[in-house]
Amino acid sequence: MGSGRWITALNSDLYRSFIMECPSGSLYLHEFKRMFGVQNGTPESQYMDSIFRAFDMNHDNTMDFIEYVAALNLVLRGKLEDKLRWSFKVFDSDDNGCLDRHELWKIIIYKIKKGCVSDETGTGNLTAEQVCDRIFQEVDVNSDGQITLEEFVQGAQRSPWLQNFLRLDVNPCGWVQRYLCDRKLVSTKDS
Repeated sequence: MGSGRWITALNSDLYRSFIMECPSGSLYLHEFKRMFGVQNGTPESQYMDSIFRAFDMNHDNTMDFIEYVAALNLVLRGKLEDKLRWSFKVFDSDDNGCLDRHELWKIIIYKIKKGCVSDETGTGNLTAEQVCDRIFQEVDVNSDGQITLEEFVQGAQRSPWLQNFLRLDVNPCGWVQRYLCDRKLVSTKDS
């Protein structure tokens, strides 16, 4: 099957799956969490709130099919810079265009709960405070205690350690692929 026909078939299957998950045509936060098996009150729940907010482009507290497809496109085919910009938007919980230590701390704690964070040698485990300090050292170019979008993108692009730390955020293909495979929208050989 040609790539154009494959994309049309995939979009048709995605639309069917989307409508089955949310017959109203609008995906609400609780449905989004249910799609990925995330329970309220878990560390993943707050993180999923931020992800949902970042994908809700028109800020109507729902995700329509266009936003859903745009999200999948970013996750599956987006460039590193676009994924970093999206990650920044997820982390910037107060939407002020800068990351402070408190916003970074929430993400770091979540990631540490999901597994340990190591130094670049992979031998030593870092504490949340060490991770936060390390990110600010590598990214906060003007040392003002806040990280702008530009500092974040440029710093992450030049730091393999930070890219590894952000692995889920800049390359969340694994969990999206599992979701699509579970719904038989793609086969494991397509992933």
